[in-house]
Amino acid sequence: MKMLITGGRVFVSKFTAEYFACSGHEVYVINRGSRPQPAGVTLINSDRHSLGGSLKGMYFDAVLPDICVYNEKDISRLLEALDSYNDCIFISLSAVYPETLKQPFNERQRTGGNKIWGAYGAGKRAAEEYLLQHDRQAYILRPPCLYGPMQNPYRGPFVFDCAELKRKFYIPQKGEMKLQLFCIRPLCFYRKTFDPASGAENIQR
Repeated sequence: MKMLITGGRVFVSKFTAEYFACSGHEVYVINRGSRPQPAGVTLINSDRHSLGGSLKGMYFDAVLPDICVYNEKDISRLLEALDSYNDCIFISLSAVYPETLKQPFNERQRTGGNKIWGAYGAGKRAAEEYLLQHDRQAYILRPPCLYGPMQNPYRGPFVFDCAELKRKFYIPQKGEMKLQLFCIRPLCFYRKTFDPASGAENIQR
């Protein structure tokens, strides 16, 4: 499978690129080449804000815009630059759900403003909406706070380190608010299945 991943330098995009490259897929990443690239991937040296013709004439089985897509402009630039692809899997975030909804969040809940995430969550919602307007078959994943190998912000590991060392850490709403943490490893499991009865293709993870 030929895959395109935006980013590929840190945490989610880097882990994703390495995971699929090690699984035998043909992986391309888009970034400016300012850091060492993951082993086994092909660099497309370009600024995601100014892709120009860097993707022209290329076909991808799967395109994965990662969490460096912050708003509608980011996703629109990518779609405009793409020449041909099959599946688009946008890694969004649970910040698109209002913080007042019952947690853990699920995909049947409505999206809306989140006071905790503010403009960041609003930008993610706008990117999702734009993508679905232009690719109705696109897939959107909304993981909560991610943790795992190659993590650059010290968030998830902080909670586990405190628990292991028996140190206090504080959870909002007097400790009653559930804290959603999701390991990056299962996020990268990808499998396409085909239902011969309906003729539908499905992505499983």
